[in-house]
Amino acid sequence: MADPETKPGNKGNLAALMEKMEGEPIASFYKIKVLELSPGYAKVSMKMLPEYVNFNGVVFGSIIMAAADYAFSLAINSMSLPSLATQFNIHLLSPVAPGDVLTAEGRVLRSGGRVGISEMTVTNQNGKVIAKATGTTVPPANA
Repeated sequence: MADPETKPGNKGNLAALMEKMEGEPIASFYKIKVLELSPGYAKVSMKMLPEYVNFNGVVFGSIIMAAADYAFSLAINSMSLPSLATQFNIHLLSPVAPGDVLTAEGRVLRSGGRVGISEMTVTNQNGKVIAKATGTTVPPANA
């Protein structure tokens, strides 16, 4: 497998992805901030709001998943644009409270012509691991 930094076409994918991100509504809706973006890697942050709390008094798991999923989508699409998710698996390891700031990092493990595999880690503002996730993608022609 080619190094993500030197794989042909990545510079063009990254530029096209950054252009597509401009009007992307979901990041705006969740107030997700992109901290880093390079071929095969993305780092985003998201502040947990009181509106995200469930009946158990902790942030709803799907909100944590949204942060991981956004890092996933940026990382894999920086390698192969467009890529469509076919699988996403998350392990929620620690509860999250309103006011916490989560950081999600997505790393591409494999980006091929038929399948992409990524892993994501979500941490809080103290560096505590909140969740670990994996995801699989395919290009639209294979969907």
